Amino acid sequence: MQDPRLIRLGLSVLGTSRFSRLLAPICRGMGAILMLHHVVPGGGEQGGFNPNRGLEIRPEFLNSTIEHLQRRGVELISLAEAVERIRRGAVGSQPFATVTIDDGYRDALDYAVPILRRHRVPYAIFVASAIADGTCELWWRILELAIRDHDEIIAELPEGTITRPTRTLAQKRSAFLALYWPVRRMDQHVQRRWIREFAARYGIDVDGYCRSVALDWSELRSLTEDPLCTIGAHSINHFAMSRLPAREALAEMTGSADRIERELGRRPDFFAFPYGDESSAGPRDFDLAREAGFAAALTTAKGLVSQDNARSLWGLPRLSLNGDYQRLDYLDVLMSGVPFAARDIARRLLDRI
Repeated sequence: MQDPRLIRLGLSVLGTSRFSRLLAPICRGMGAILMLHHVVPGGGEQGGFNPNRGLEIRPEFLNSTIEHLQRRGVELISLAEAVERIRRGAVGSQPFATVTIDDGYRDALDYAVPILRRHRVPYAIFVASAIADGTCELWWRILELAIRDHDEIIAELPEGTITRPTRTLAQKRSAFLALYWPVRRMDQHVQRRWIREFAARYGIDVDGYCRSVALDWSELRSLTEDPLCTIGAHSINHFAMSRLPAREALAEMTGSADRIERELGRRPDFFAFPYGDESSAGPRDFDLAREAGFAAALTTAKGLVSQDNARSLWGLPRLSLNGDYQRLDYLDVLMSGVPFAARDIARRLLDRI
C-alpha cells in the first residue's frame, strides 16, 4: 500500500509551488469522474485502528468539494453526459466533474444523497447485486472487524499459518497488512470460502454484517425516483473480473445488469469494475464490458479523462475522493492533472531504461 504521508507531501509541494495552477490548462484534460465509497461522519479521520479509512470521507468534505468545484467553474454533470462528451471529444473552456459511488452502501442514502440533492448534483451509484441481497463477503471489512476486536489473530493461508498478536495499534496494523494482500490475491471463489471460515472462527456473521451496511433493493427502488440518480452495475459478487475466466466474468457483468433490470425496472447503461485497478481489470475485461452491452465502464485507475479516452470508453479512469486526502488544496492539485501527467512521464522514462 502507498504511504499517504508521502503522497500528501507531494500534493503539498505541487500546490505551494504553483506548478499545478500554471500547468493545469495543458494537463487537466476534459474533467474528472469522481469516485466515492463511504460518506460517514468522521469518515477517514477516526483515530485508532481504521485500515479502510481511505474508502471513507466526511459529509462535510463532500459538501465542501461540491461548493469548491462550483466556485472554480467546474460543471457538475451526469455520468451519461460525461460519457457523451468523452465520446465526442468535446473539450470545453471549463472542465467537468461527475460523482460516482461504488458498491451501494446505506451511508450513501443517509449522508451523500441529501448533500447531492441540495446542490442539484447528478450522481451514479454502482450496485453489486450480492451486496444488495445482503449476501456478499465484504472481506476487507471482515478482516478489520476481527483484528479490531481480538488480541490475537490466527489465519491459515496457502503460504502457511500466520499467528499475530493484535493487542496494540501497531500490532493490529501489522496484522492487517500481513493478511490483506494474500487474501486479495486469492482465487476469487477460494477467497470467499476462506473469509467465511475465518469470520466463523471469530464470531462474525458475514451476511448479517453485509445486510447492516448495504442498501437493499427497496431502498434502491426509492433512489430510481430521483432524476439526479443513475444506477449502474458493479457485478454480481464483487469479484475482480481479471481473476475470472472470460465466460464467468461476462456472466458476472450481464447477470448484474439482468438483476438490476428485474428489480428496478431499467437496465443499467454503465458498469464499474470491482477493485478496478490494473490487476483487477484489463483490456480483456474492457472488451467484455463492451460485449455485455454497456455504454461505458469505469475503473479505479487514477487519472482525469481526456479526448484519448474516446478510444475506449470501457476502461475510464477516475479520481478518488479518498479519506486520507480530505483537503481542498489537494483536490485542486489533483484536478489540475499535473500529478498524473508527471506519473505518466516517469513511467515512459523508466520504460526506456
